[in-house]
Amino acid sequence: MRIGEAAKKAGLGATAIRFYEKEGVVPMPGRTEAGYRDYTDADVSVLRFVRRARSLEIPLDDVREIVEMRTSGQVPCDVVRTVIAREAAAIDARIEELRMLRDELTQLNEIAQAVADIQPNADCVCHIIDDDVTEGETSNR
Repeated sequence: MRIGEAAKKAGLGATAIRFYEKEGVVPMPGRTEAGYRDYTDADVSVLRFVRRARSLEIPLDDVREIVEMRTSGQVPCDVVRTVIAREAAAIDARIEELRMLRDELTQLNEIAQAVADIQPNADCVCHIIDDDVTEGETSNR
């Protein structure tokens, strides 16, 4: 099948497929006598895997490694487990960072509501965010 049909079946755009081929994430498909890319059902299966992995925000290098393993006949499930666990841990860490940021912004908002506006000066862009003004009043700095 040609790239348009493969793209439709895989849920990707033709541009994305070309990108993944160029980056070595998926193997180059065979070619027809006329030089068109000729995708098989197995190629579409790999493209679907790539689409799903990227939707889970698995890094492109990891997706490439997993596809290369599978293409070479290896079972990549242990690598997939490791990647999933690592990415889940990274999300947990980011969630904690975001909670701390939210708490800091909430405190800063309370301060911002309580302080008066002041005219701009050369030493301060905005006294609400300026560390010199709010440093003692907010935590997590």
